[in-house]
Amino acid sequence: MPEVARISEVGGFRVEHHAVLDSTNRHLLDAARAGAPDRLVVVADHQTAGRGRLGRRWEAPPGSSLLVSVLLRDPPGAAPAPAMMPVMTAALALAHGVEATAGFAPALKWPNDLVVADRKLAGLLAERDGDAVVVGAGCNVNWAELPPELAETATACNLEAGRAVDRDALLAAYLHALADGLDAPGAVGRDYRARLATIGRRVRVERDPARDLVGEAVALDDDGALVVRADDGVRHTVAVGDVVHLR
Repeated sequence: MPEVARISEVGGFRVEHHAVLDSTNRHLLDAARAGAPDRLVVVADHQTAGRGRLGRRWEAPPGSSLLVSVLLRDPPGAAPAPAMMPVMTAALALAHGVEATAGFAPALKWPNDLVVADRKLAGLLAERDGDAVVVGAGCNVNWAELPPELAETATACNLEAGRAVDRDALLAAYLHALADGLDAPGAVGRDYRARLATIGRRVRVERDPARDLVGEAVALDDDGALVVRADDGVRHTVAVGDVVHLR
């Protein structure tokens, strides 16, 4: 097992801080299978095999990003929440955390990104195992500069704020906002919609090459699925898929 650099308590969460992990989500899923408790958090300064949606790698220079995963367990006897709810709650909390610490308000892109003017600031990934859901987040915090291949499509907190942003302060703000969302879930859907930049946009939903869907994103249903009105006028409810905002 990787050595824990330090342990802290933040907003009712127990936080394990690591220097290096292969993947905070992978590490925390293993801990969940071994019986780890609800609201355990794992943070790493660097990941050697970070993962995004659809198995994509998440790359970040050491110390440049907030790399954090949170373990959430279903209450005993309760039905699991809609599949999108954990990532919606976490995305909204991370947006609040960025606003509190960096001084600007990122928007949300369905299903799992924080964006500024369509440039990606953060991505989230939720993975379920039994009664446990692990929600991972990778947020670009302090980058000296973005590599050329990302300069037009990504951004970082310091680049938007015009100053360095404290990762520990961002983590604390994120976890406090996440606790609020978990303890009072009734407002999550409303507040998520209010920050969602996808509604009203012309989008392409990438599922596989033969099933890509192009149209206008017109609504979010009660379970967090995206409703897209295709160019032929037919409405489609999309529960899984990558969305590209079209110009």
